[in-house]
Parts: sequence; structure tokens; C-alpha cells
Amino acid sequence: MPCRTGVGADAAPALPPESPLAMPVQPLGRVPRAPAPGPRTAALFLRRAFVLGGAGALTVLAAHEMYLVLDVGGVTLLEYLVLCLFVLLFAWIGFAFTNAVLGLSSLLRRADGSLGIAPEGPLPALSARHALLLPIYNEEPSRVLAGLEATCESLGATGAGAQFDVFILSDTTDPDVWVAEEAGFLALRARWGLDGGLFYRRRPRNTGRKAGNIAEWVTRFGGAYESFLILDADSVMTGACILRLAAAMEANPRVGLIQTLPVIVGGRTLFARLQQFAGRLYGPLIAHGLASWSGPESNYWGHNAMIRTRAFADGAGLPELKGPKPFGGHILSHDFIEAALMRRRGWGMHMVPWLEGSYEEGPPTLTDLAVRDRRWCQGNLQHIAVLPARGLHPVSRLHLLTGIGSYLTAPLWLVMLLAGLATALQARFVPPDYFPSGFSLFPAWPAQDPVRAVQVFIGTMAVLLLPKLFAYGALVASRTDRRGFGGGALTLASVLTETLISGLLAPVTMFTQSMAVMGILAGRDGGWQPQRRDDDRIDTASVARFFLPHTLAGWLLGAAALSISLPLFLWMTPVVLGLALAIPLVLWTGGPRASLAALFRTPEEREPPPVLRRARELRQAATPAAPTEAVARLATAPELLAFHRAQLTDGERRRGDYTPERLIALAKIADAESLEAALAALTPREKAAALGDFRALDAFLALAGSPGLRAGAVL
Repeated sequence: MPCRTGVGADAAPALPPESPLAMPVQPLGRVPRAPAPGPRTAALFLRRAFVLGGAGALTVLAAHEMYLVLDVGGVTLLEYLVLCLFVLLFAWIGFAFTNAVLGLSSLLRRADGSLGIAPEGPLPALSARHALLLPIYNEEPSRVLAGLEATCESLGATGAGAQFDVFILSDTTDPDVWVAEEAGFLALRARWGLDGGLFYRRRPRNTGRKAGNIAEWVTRFGGAYESFLILDADSVMTGACILRLAAAMEANPRVGLIQTLPVIVGGRTLFARLQQFAGRLYGPLIAHGLASWSGPESNYWGHNAMIRTRAFADGAGLPELKGPKPFGGHILSHDFIEAALMRRRGWGMHMVPWLEGSYEEGPPTLTDLAVRDRRWCQGNLQHIAVLPARGLHPVSRLHLLTGIGSYLTAPLWLVMLLAGLATALQARFVPPDYFPSGFSLFPAWPAQDPVRAVQVFIGTMAVLLLPKLFAYGALVASRTDRRGFGGGALTLASVLTETLISGLLAPVTMFTQSMAVMGILAGRDGGWQPQRRDDDRIDTASVARFFLPHTLAGWLLGAAALSISLPLFLWMTPVVLGLALAIPLVLWTGGPRASLAALFRTPEEREPPPVLRRARELRQAATPAAPTEAVARLATAPELLAFHRAQLTDGERRRGDYTPERLIALAKIADAESLEAALAALTPREKAAALGDFRALDAFLALAGSPGLRAGAVL
């Protein structure tokens, strides 16, 4: 059942009547103090004190022990560098550890029903209108629309589908994908028979990228809707989950955003299934901890979240950052900033990790993760410019710091590794100065305490790995969860295997993120590349080129360690092996066939929920054999051509418009003797400009011999 039923596809316009809502750009300077979104409890204060104070206490203890390791006859300059880096990195894992302890407590208590959201039981009724937004950018349309259709069918089955409108918000620049989106929209509308419940809009210029896409919808149509749910291109959600989120918005007028915990599903490669298993087992522990101490200052992850339209318009207008790219310009990782700015305006940001029915997919290979991570890295480093903004809540600043730290820790780890290796090289090859200049009663012996060093290593690994055991313990404590994962013994085997493989991949990710950070600091803009979501192929040559520096770094590190001593080489084996074997590791974990199929089973993989089964059925039924060229498609489909023309808001060149792509496209098409020649001469940007211009489109159709050519149309 669709979200809304009606009389047929032809009766539905592409867009509803506009209902404008002002969305002013938010300054980063002084703003009036806004009231808190609700009362603060002593329990929330104690949880925050435990997380921050506990992490601080652990870091102080670890720093003291590490100092004793190094302070045997004095601490050298390199050893001080190692100590400082160790303290910074331990503070990071110490914070993750105390968050996990708090998450374990929350998990064992189970759902608390905050915001009046009951995880089970009768579905609530709605009184206001809400919207589902699907922003897309050069995605494969049939795949994306299948997930949307499954989500809307599930929503329609709740009986509340008539309260929702669905918007497909395209920022696509690929001309063939653009026309395929329009064809997919018409087909979906024809199947549903919607009368105004499903809408499509493509922006000719994707100013501000995804954040600008959403903001444009808010300023044009937001006034008609109480709240909106943002879906990602790979999102699928149950109708019950969406309905409970919308009802919570209606019942809590000071709540601005409710973030769910999307469960990763659909993985087939070993890498994707590793991410899927880890996210499903460890993710709730982390998210419960975050929600427990963040309270109404929780964060936003960009999708699968319900947002109050008025709150978003009131507080989430993003400013452009000063300076050149990559630090200046539009903010790439917009979600953290939007949450911080909305909270600054007095709106509550909440997270409900216990609410089921929210799903997404992960990248199929480590290469795909690296492409996405490069954009996130640049976006999170941009947050450095937002940290000093006036009026932000301290917890919002902490969220920004964790986002920044998630990428800066990689080069810090690499520098600490190199500094430690340099210390060992110095001790091995540089003659020590036992009696430096100046008075000294005792000689300076460059040495460390090996016994205490082992103790510090064991303690550090315990802090790092114990959260995995916490998550496993919470699983074992629940009979339902235990059965969903296939039993305690199988899950334990999966945890141990995942830890081993992830340990080998961790140095590869560290090196990749370090190169990304260095590239950004050098001024290189990574842009915004569309994500590859299918696992049907892996380009061996591209993998070899991308991970060749990792391999060389692994061999150099191994040679340096072995030149010092065999024990040091064995100590560094996990890092050396991960880097030296980066290429075969990426190829093995990213292959199209599922590896180690008996392990890493998740509840959604063993028994997929109906909405996921439906999405998979629709994707399998709709996946095209090959992409269709846009002009040929328009020339042979009169209904699609008519719809395409009707959507062109910028089809006529205005006086003073000298857009190069449009003018060059017109000239190239005029000079071409055939459609094939015209298509061969045009770049993708020029072709997209031509498909958005009436004169160029008519010239295209004339070359194709289309009956859809307008009478009397000439160049």
C-alpha cells in the first residue's frame, strides 16, 4: 500500500504548491541565549561526570605508568614525544571505554521509552502532516527507488500513510542518471496511483550539496509540514518506526530532532559483513552510551532521523566558511553542525538507539570506505573553524571534537609509531652520551623498563578491547539477541575472528586516513564523489595503485624493525603485516563472493524483516541490464519527454546568462552531423546543460529523428 492513494499518475503534479519557510543563515558570532529544551536531572550530570571524569582518571594513570616506563636514567626528547602522543591517544580510547561502560548499563536496562516512544505496542495516531525526503546524487535510480518504495509500502500498511508526502530531491549531475531518475519516478507514480503524495525535484545547480538540497526544500515547501524524515540513498525504514518518530515530534514541542540507530544490512563481501556484524553487535553499546550522557544534546548523523521543520529552519542555516577550500566554502559534514546550531537555538537533540526498524547499507570494500572517508575527513576538519562559535553547548562542542579527533588520531598514531621506531634506532645505532655537558653525579643511561612496558601494553589493549566483550556480554544476557546471532558460541567465534581481521586492516585504515589528513592540510579538495553501493566487481589494478604506498610503508617499517632486533620486529608484526599485505587483504575482503559465510551472522541476515525482503525483491526486479543513454530514451518515450520538459525551470537562456556549458553544448550540437557525433563531442557537464535547455534539447531530438520535436523548433 503506498503512502497515499489517488486516481492515477497523470493527476499528480511533480511538485505541490509552495509553502515557504524562512531559513536564515546562522552566524558563528554572538547570538541571544536560548532557553534549555527541558529540565536537567542529577542522573544526567552524574553520567557526564562519569564519562569525562573516568576517562580523565584512566588517562592520568596511564600517563604516569608510561612515564615510569621511559624514565629509566632520564627521558630523551624523542621519548617525551612518544609520551605526549601516547597520552593523547589513550585519552581517546579511555573516553570510548567509559562511554562503553555507560552503554552496557543502558543496554542491560533495555528501552526506557523516553519521549513517549514505546518500542512495541499499539501504533500512535498522527494529527499533523509530515514529509519523507530522499536526497540523491548520481545514484543508480532503480536501486534507490526500490528502497523508497519498500519503506513507503511499510508506512502505508500502518494506515497513516496519508499523513506523509514523499519528496525525491535530486542533485544529480550525470545526464543519463538524471533522465533515468525521471523515468523511475513516473513508473513508481504509475504503480502507486498517487495523487499528489509523491514528488520529484532536480536542482540545476547543486549549491551547498546535500545541506543546500535540504535547505532549498525547507524554504520552498517546509511551511506545510510539522516534521520531515531524511533518508539516505541506501536507507530503508519500517512504517512503525517512522510513525513513532512522527508521533513523538507532535507530543514533544521542544524536541527538534530524533536520531535513530541505523542497522547496517545487505552486506555480501567479507568486508561488508565484517562492518555489518561489528555495527550490529558493538553499535548499540556505543549508541546507548552516547544517548545516555548526551541527553537532549545528542548528535545527528545525517539520515534516518526525524527533524522538526520549524526547528531546522530556525537554527540550521549553515554559513559558508571563510577562506579557500578545503577548509573554506560549504560545510561538507553538515549534520554535526546542524545539530549544534539547532541546540544553540534551544531545540532538543535526542537519540533513540533502542527503537528498531531503521536500516542502511555499508560500503562493500575498504577502497569504497576510503573514498567516503576522504569526504568525511575533510568535512570534520572543517569543524575546527566552527568550534569557537559563540553560544554552542559544551556537549555540542564535545561532539565536534570527537568528529575531528576520529581523523586526527590516525596521523597521531602513525607519528607515535615512527617516533618509537626512531627511539629504538637511536638506541641501536647512535652512541649514547653517558656523561653530557654539565655536572652530573650519575651517567645518563638511555633505557626503558621492559616489564612495566608490557604491563602498560596489556592495560592499553584491555581498555581498547573490553568494549567488545561488554557488547558480547549484553548479547549473552538476552536470549532473543543470542538466538538472533546464532548462539553464544558462534558469536564468540565471530568476535574473535572479526578482531583478528580488523586488527590487520586497522593499520591500512590508519595510513589511508593519515594520507587524507596530510592531503587536506596541503590544500587538496577531495570534492564530493558518489558512492559505489553494489559489490558486483572489484578493480584489481585500482586497488593495487591505491594501496601501493601502504605496501611500501609496511616493508620499510618491517625492514627498519628487523634491523634493530628480532623481538622489535615481532612486536610490530600486526602493523607490518597489515600494511605489507594491504593489497591482497583488500582484494580478499572485497571480493564479490561472501567469505566465511558461517561467521558474522546478524539477526537481519538470518531472518530479514519484511521491509528488507521487499526492498531486495524490488531491487532484483528493477535492476537494468545496462544504463540507457538519456537522449535516446527521451526520443522514444513521449510521456517521459513531456515530463522532462515540464520540469525545466531554467530551459530558456536569459539575457546576460553566459553559462559556458550551455553555450558550448549548443555550438557542438549545431556542428554535429549525427546524434552519435554530438554525444561524442560533449562532456558530461555539457550534455547535462543541453538536456536542461529547450533549444539544445530540440536540436538533440532533431538529430535523433524524434517525433517529440516541438513544431518550428530551430537552433
